[in-house]
Amino acid sequence: MAVAATDINGLPTRDKSPSYWASVGKRFLKDKVAVGAGCVALTMVLMAVFAPWVAPADPLDGSMMDRLSPIGSEGYILGADELGRDMLSRLIYGGRLSLFMGVTPVLVAFFVGSAIGVTAGFAGGWVNTITMRVLDVFYAFPSVLLAIAISGALGAGIVNGLLSLTVVFIPPIARVAESVTTSVRKLEYIEAARASGASGLRIVKAHVLGNVLGPIFVYATSLISVSMILAAGLSFLGLGVSPPNAEWGLMLNTLRNAIYVQPWLAALPGVAIFITSISFNMLSDGLRSAMDVKA
Repeated sequence: MAVAATDINGLPTRDKSPSYWASVGKRFLKDKVAVGAGCVALTMVLMAVFAPWVAPADPLDGSMMDRLSPIGSEGYILGADELGRDMLSRLIYGGRLSLFMGVTPVLVAFFVGSAIGVTAGFAGGWVNTITMRVLDVFYAFPSVLLAIAISGALGAGIVNGLLSLTVVFIPPIARVAESVTTSVRKLEYIEAARASGASGLRIVKAHVLGNVLGPIFVYATSLISVSMILAAGLSFLGLGVSPPNAEWGLMLNTLRNAIYVQPWLAALPGVAIFITSISFNMLSDGLRSAMDVKA
């Protein structure tokens, strides 16, 4: 990357012109698939945030007389679950915990993993070697099994589920952070900053973070869908959210016996998981393409 200016101490700085981000925005808006996926993801988030005003009924109120009412029944647009609770309301409220369980671990892992990866990548040498070899231990276990093992050891619950998912996502984010940092620290303007006597911390803050956080963030957004699926899996196995809370994975578990009676009703939580996760995946792909300077 070319050096465009110097700071007050005469150190080279990267170009912070808004033209790059303007071009990113233009390229993203031209991607109709990414924009559509972003709109769907935003709709899901807004429905979850404003659930008390959007949901037609209380998600915990049910009537055994109306249990497993089919889709389109009077008073139940999307039917009723095994306890006669409104499925539409349950799905809307379930989005709160599902999105929370999907976004929070990735967000925490983004900060922790970025700190670990940037430190290892910029320091290099034995610091890099030891850090990355320790993280490689986690790659010996599939993500699903690692999340189940940690949750099983800690016990069921939202907090333990969040902790297990966070541990799962820190290593991959740290690896990406280390990779991009290693590439950036070899650039000419970083060497020039070192030659001018700038401290390592100052170089990282002024020159490295601005160049590496973008790619790390884009990668982290692609993990949201994976986090949602893993969180739903933990709840399905009884290691995540517990009844009577509404959560899509838990709803799949409680409705599994209804699949022979009302298969479409039992599939609704899975459809919600699929739509939301694929939306975040497409949104992440759109951001990655838009931020590609070669585009």
